Amino acid sequence: MKTVTADEQDSFGGRARDSVTGWWGRSRRFLSEVRNEMGRVTWPSQKEVVATTVVVILTSIFFGVYLWLVDLGLNKTLGWLYRAFGAA
Repeated sequence: MKTVTADEQDSFGGRARDSVTGWWGRSRRFLSEVRNEMGRVTWPSQKEVVATTVVVILTSIFFGVYLWLVDLGLNKTLGWLYRAFGAA
């Protein structure tokens, strides 16, 4: 444990300066590491991006139509049940 003298504790240049300097240094190191890591990323080609985009769009359309049909069927079924038993 570090012993803090009264001068360090009372002066603005004590712990406050160290924390600001430490924050700045940590931020610079973090951004430097981010930049290095971004250089190591294997980016997809345009062909791969287009292919996965098409898959996502087609899958979304498929499930959208599927859920619409399920909703339509449940709506018709529940409507028939309400009319049949006089709940409406």
